[in-house]
Amino acid sequence: MAQVHFRSHDVSVEVEQGASLLDAARRGRIRLDAPCNGAGTCGKCKVRLDDAARDAAHVVDSAKLSEAERREGFVLLCTTLVDGDIALDLPVGAEHGLKILEDGQQIDLPLAPWISKRYSPERDVTELLAGGQAIAEERGDTTPYTYGLAVDIGSTTLVAALIDLNTGARVNSGSALNPQARYAQDVLSRIKLGSTAEGLELLSREVISEINRLIGALVDEARIPRRRIYEAVFAGNTCMLHLAARVDPEPLGRYPYTPTLTGDAHLSAKSLGLAIAKTGLVYVPPVVSGFVGADITAGMLSTSLADLQGVTLFVDIGTNGEMALARDGLLQATSTAAGPAFEGMNISCGMRAARGAIERVSLAGGDVHVQTIGDAPPVGLCGSGLLDAVAELAVHGVVESSGRFTKNRAALPPALQARFAERDGKPVFHLTDEIYLSQGDIRQVQLAKGAVRAGIDVLLRRNGLDAAQVDRALIAGSFGYHLTVRSLIDIGLFPPDFDGKVAYVGNSSQTGAEALLTHAPSRARLAELARAVEAVELANDEAFTKIFVAAMAFPRPERAALDDVA
Repeated sequence: MAQVHFRSHDVSVEVEQGASLLDAARRGRIRLDAPCNGAGTCGKCKVRLDDAARDAAHVVDSAKLSEAERREGFVLLCTTLVDGDIALDLPVGAEHGLKILEDGQQIDLPLAPWISKRYSPERDVTELLAGGQAIAEERGDTTPYTYGLAVDIGSTTLVAALIDLNTGARVNSGSALNPQARYAQDVLSRIKLGSTAEGLELLSREVISEINRLIGALVDEARIPRRRIYEAVFAGNTCMLHLAARVDPEPLGRYPYTPTLTGDAHLSAKSLGLAIAKTGLVYVPPVVSGFVGADITAGMLSTSLADLQGVTLFVDIGTNGEMALARDGLLQATSTAAGPAFEGMNISCGMRAARGAIERVSLAGGDVHVQTIGDAPPVGLCGSGLLDAVAELAVHGVVESSGRFTKNRAALPPALQARFAERDGKPVFHLTDEIYLSQGDIRQVQLAKGAVRAGIDVLLRRNGLDAAQVDRALIAGSFGYHLTVRSLIDIGLFPPDFDGKVAYVGNSSQTGAEALLTHAPSRARLAELARAVEAVELANDEAFTKIFVAAMAFPRPERAALDDVA
């Protein structure tokens, strides 16, 4: 056995010789991004080792490191094996200032929770009622203390809100990263990992443990015992619900992608390991299909999507781009595998939306201008900054419609010409001295935005509509909330006809979960609505491949390029 001491975190663990440093960090419960789950293909677990640490390790080379990084002592934790006792430092504070959206558009409904209480003075007991039926008794009058929990389980983030079921008011809320992302970044990779017994146990344990940690923080601040939380509503995509409920997601990974857990059902909180009342229940909202889940149905509820007149497009932009088209109450929905690029993953200098991340980019005046979260020194590029940057590069001719860096650099302003450099013989474009975009990064953006745009175009085409006939486009989700309409149009994720028609509805999955918690009659109505939604499988659409290829291209700029001011 060997001891690994992470000096930066004051954590020491014992591991077998030959274990990777990534395994050691995970054993020490240190939060690290490793989207490839230690396969050595993402390059996100990069760290610098001093000479003493290198002498105690066996370093396996990786193509994810440049020659300059190798010379400076950088390695990947996942490909560096422990030979003996070793001490090293890891980056600290990567989550400081993390921006997670906890609110969204809400629907005004009367208070009618599934859980209620009835006090009997004669017996001095309080009956706990679920759907009007007594399920437990408590000594004394506990009617003032009746709480519920609404949880949005996203692929990247978790949001939990503590709700007073006597008033419907939100007591407080909290958020965190979904720890499952440390092992598998996107939905497809989590389905693959969760299809093994060990993987399912790991992913379920991780997410429930993090939700329990959030619950602890919420009840401590509110000074409320956990036992007074009687019901939780879990909203999330179909895969996230399977993993949270410890249900095998394997059928979601093969045609016809049939979910085992279809929702509109209660589960035992105790069986899931959720730390609330012993008799606590977990309500899982209805899902539409294997890839259109309860995050979308909850969003349909909070935005009253089925009640809107005309043509409405609802889009949740993230690692799993989900969307619904409502046409005078008739709904179709689909999902695209956008991948982790929008979250800053699989990008050379990508990172979460935390302090120091570049979130806005402009090329106004012939040079690059960046804005970071917290106005801190730039340390990386988050998803909104990535889309801003690529959109600006496309608009101003730095990147051609094909996605390639322009070969006509002489036509660019001198300051932009000077930002080109090479890394390992390949061109990159620097946003700052240390932060850059590679050709591969731009390709990742093309694939992600092309997938979402193709989904939109297929839904419109199947309904005989063009973009101009869409009355409104609703952007849901934490990531989408931080995007600008201008960048979405400039990059080609939205058609130009959507300009002036876009509204941000925020974390509608979370607010939909809160509505289901406080207004139980909505559950039956939402279940009926979910059954009526037509699920569109893009792979079965004969035109999808052609539409997807076309959607990858960047549109020709409609606003003045910088050539005019050079």
